[in-house]
Amino acid sequence: MENKFYITTTLPYINAKPHIGFAKEIVEADVLARYHRFLGEEVFFNTGTDEHGQKIYQKAIELGMDVKKYCDSIVPEFDKLKHSLNLSFDNFIRTTDEQHIKAAQEFWKLCQKNGDIYKKNYKVKYCVGCELEKTDSELIDGKCPDHPGMEIEIIEEENYFFRFSTYQEKLLGLYRNNPNFVVPQKRMNEVRSFVERGLEDFSISRLKSKMAWGVPVPGDDEQVMYVWFDALVNYISTLGWSNKLENFEKFWPGMQVCGKDNLRQQSAMWQAMLMSAKLPNSKQIFVNGFITVDGQKMSKSLGNVISPYEMVEKFGTDATRYLLLAGANFGEDFDITWEKLIEKYNADLANGLGNLVSRVIKLSENIELKVEPSEIEGSTFEKLIDNIDLNQALEYIWRIISDNNKFIGDNKPWEMVKTDEIKFKEVMEKLLSDINLISVLLLSFMPETSQKIKKALETKKLEEVLFQRIK
Repeated sequence: MENKFYITTTLPYINAKPHIGFAKEIVEADVLARYHRFLGEEVFFNTGTDEHGQKIYQKAIELGMDVKKYCDSIVPEFDKLKHSLNLSFDNFIRTTDEQHIKAAQEFWKLCQKNGDIYKKNYKVKYCVGCELEKTDSELIDGKCPDHPGMEIEIIEEENYFFRFSTYQEKLLGLYRNNPNFVVPQKRMNEVRSFVERGLEDFSISRLKSKMAWGVPVPGDDEQVMYVWFDALVNYISTLGWSNKLENFEKFWPGMQVCGKDNLRQQSAMWQAMLMSAKLPNSKQIFVNGFITVDGQKMSKSLGNVISPYEMVEKFGTDATRYLLLAGANFGEDFDITWEKLIEKYNADLANGLGNLVSRVIKLSENIELKVEPSEIEGSTFEKLIDNIDLNQALEYIWRIISDNNKFIGDNKPWEMVKTDEIKFKEVMEKLLSDINLISVLLLSFMPETSQKIKKALETKKLEEVLFQRIK
């Protein structure tokens, strides 16, 4: 595993088009993937789409479409994020892929063989929005707090169950031995508390006669897999498990990025499933907060949904990447409005970075100075990336930008060139060296901008304004 790095996003449901919460998650994963490639490591970056389950089945029925055809029609909306956000993922997995279906069935067989799958009749309250069973204590006025507009369903049938309850001590041991297993710490505390309260076995199948859209349960034609059991297996099926093990053995275990509504599934349910199948646990789980719009959850009915494609159309790719990452510390909720985004774009990108690069390149047009390459390994910046403090890493870069803009104002090199050529060259060496450093530090965050700055340093010419002010 030395010099190998595996990062995966969750797989978003395709019952709706991509939202900026997932866009933020996938850009975070992309930054980590690009950074580790920059360090010379071999990287595998996974994303894709989760295409089974009741929500998708109901959406297709609502539209009067065959379910698979519905999936095929919506998946391109997610795949095209690669171009719009300039993503570098290595694989895009669909849970309807034949390889994934076979892997999910093989995973089921392993858990069953190890005594962790059994069948029973049960009655439970169920939130279709979360695709999760709910206890009364988790409901507010009989509704799921994350999906208050949806009715809680009562499911009463015979299904297969996973013996989650037997993994309490093993999970607590995993957390004890890996105190940074979940980041940020408050999410680590949250999942530990959840497990300490005691675990209940959870249903991992549905009757095919009621909900036919799912991976068939091995050896039982009347049942399909519960969507979470199937989907979680993607993190290893994307690596070729269980029939082509080269990539799996090379890259697993890896890092996972998810939203806080995925905390329990990623850091408890999936880890217990891996233990059951006698496979290594994930290396680390990074848990995002939510993005709200003007203090409210994004909702079609409120008309406040902002799509990543709208942001790219308004701000461009690199600026969108910056705005998604720079707004809040990792793991914290993040509130935006178009006004706030425009204000930050103008202040940080047009007036800050863009202005600095333009001034320095213009001043360097007629001088020959050698710019030394910048080293960043072992730096504070590297530690921030390793801890996924990406907002703090960007603040680190912007302090350099701000300091250099102030340095120019204090030294007035456009006047100095006429009176003190030696001092002018010293000033320009410092400025060009720092601009070069900025281009290196930005490589993972804003790759196109980084390349434009690098080219401008080589040619002493900026071909276009990096960031036009928006009124």
